[in-house]
Amino acid sequence: MFLVGAPSHTLHRLHVLPLLLLLLQTLERGLGRASPAGAPLEDVVIERYHIPRACPREVQMGDFVRYHYNGTFEDGKKFDSSYDRSTLVAIVVGVGRLITGMDRGLMGMCVNERRRLIVPPHLGYGSIGVAGLIPPDATLYFDVVLLDVWNKADTVQMTILLRPPHCPRMVQNSDFVRYHYNGTLLDGTAFDSSYSRGGSYDTYIGSGWLIKGMDQGLLGMCPGEKRKIIIPPFLAYGEKGYGTVIPPQASLVFYVLLLDVHNPKDTVQLETLELPQGCVRRAVAGDFMRYHYNGSLMDGTLFDSSYSRNHTYNTYVGQGYIIPGMDQGLQGACIGERRRITVPPHLAYGENGTGDKIPGSAVLIFDVHVIDFHNPADPVEIKTLSRPPEGCNETSKIGDFIRYHYNCSLLDGTSHDYEAPQEITLGANRVIEGLDRGLQGMCVGERRQLIVPPHLAHGESGARGVPGSAVLLFEVELVSREDGLPTGYLFVWYQDPPASLFEDMDLNKDGEVPPEEFSSFIKAQVSEGKGRLMPGQDPDKTISDMFQNQDRNQDGKITAEELKLKSDEDQERVHEEL
Repeated sequence: MFLVGAPSHTLHRLHVLPLLLLLLQTLERGLGRASPAGAPLEDVVIERYHIPRACPREVQMGDFVRYHYNGTFEDGKKFDSSYDRSTLVAIVVGVGRLITGMDRGLMGMCVNERRRLIVPPHLGYGSIGVAGLIPPDATLYFDVVLLDVWNKADTVQMTILLRPPHCPRMVQNSDFVRYHYNGTLLDGTAFDSSYSRGGSYDTYIGSGWLIKGMDQGLLGMCPGEKRKIIIPPFLAYGEKGYGTVIPPQASLVFYVLLLDVHNPKDTVQLETLELPQGCVRRAVAGDFMRYHYNGSLMDGTLFDSSYSRNHTYNTYVGQGYIIPGMDQGLQGACIGERRRITVPPHLAYGENGTGDKIPGSAVLIFDVHVIDFHNPADPVEIKTLSRPPEGCNETSKIGDFIRYHYNCSLLDGTSHDYEAPQEITLGANRVIEGLDRGLQGMCVGERRQLIVPPHLAHGESGARGVPGSAVLLFEVELVSREDGLPTGYLFVWYQDPPASLFEDMDLNKDGEVPPEEFSSFIKAQVSEGKGRLMPGQDPDKTISDMFQNQDRNQDGKITAEELKLKSDEDQERVHEEL
């Protein structure tokens, strides 16, 4: 694009022949129209031998035109040509500045139209002629091509070629715009193109940096819109033209594609695309967020997408880890929300842009889907969904053996449903810490919803089916609860153990207790309600472990000297330490 302050150059005058610029008073001779017999011409004969398909405007009296011509006599001898001077004729028609025949012959012409005009003497130079150039009573032949037409009453003409369905904002004065253009003269001759330079044209509107017609023509445009803008010379480069590419008094045609628009006073613009129900918490500075996004320029060009990497973008919000506009735009979002964040360049990558996909001074648009967020200080969130109507006297606690149903999902809805009850001992580090905490204090039959932050779940690394830094949502139902055993115990007596424990255990009274006798004895105590094994374990495995603990010399049998209660062992250990 050429600026207003372009170097000026002198508009060389045409070697104006009396043929074109001097209107001679000719005598009306009352000649008749040409006849097949070759009678004198009564008026200009116009042969339109090339008419362009599109003719948005025809020459009228008072219009300013620019055209090329060749002038010859009937025998073909040339007497004048604008081509020989390499300078077009630029003049107002219909106001007596041309010979009458040319004035009449140009009326109704279209740009790029070619005509052959036959001008009789009385509409040319009459009986006087032009000394040494045009003989008296000469019929003149002109081949004319019209290249430009405009009027002092013209304004900028704008034609919308393509308008996007979504128009977030329109160009106003003082806005900064980025656009591509092709510039031509009215006859289609190209004089400049931003595409050939490999970069958009970036400038302020209404600040005197552009020709007046372009300032006007860009107003009201939407990003992604295409326009045809026709600018008369007095709103372009006027009588001086521009260098060698734009002649004096030339109308200009610009085909413009607006890429984006912003104002230095703009802030981040937010548009909620989808808001989930039941939003009880919104993101604040300091939260850690996982989100998906598509990033595009204002004309729709995609420059980045987390979906293409099949991985969320994970970052702290409001801590300066991302561009300022995104830091602002993510705050206040709900989990599951979809929002569009429009970031002006001074809150994005500024005048320099970044990489080869984000140009300088580019407005960025992010379509964001918030997957989840949490704060490193978050506890497990517990919401009771239902409790048994009759209530309960005892609730689950650390050490209890419990059976429970659960459904686990990510906050984007990805879930894992387990129909079979799960079994754990609370506090035994068998499940993630957040679930262990959330299962404590429950009544049998109670249902809860648990929201577990990643630092109480699978952390930054994640687990199978669970991404890193993911917040987990559990729905749990406590099916059963049993009191656990003290730490280190595999079996406990409900009452004091028998005084003759070894004798009762030695079923065949041979002074030795093999595994079969040991197992039969322990199972009998459980069935008679005298003691219980550690819940949640295979009874045979537990009894086998108990036997191994008592078989001190590992000879496959227990003697009276080897058999000791754990309480006695603990007491002996205290004395040894003392």
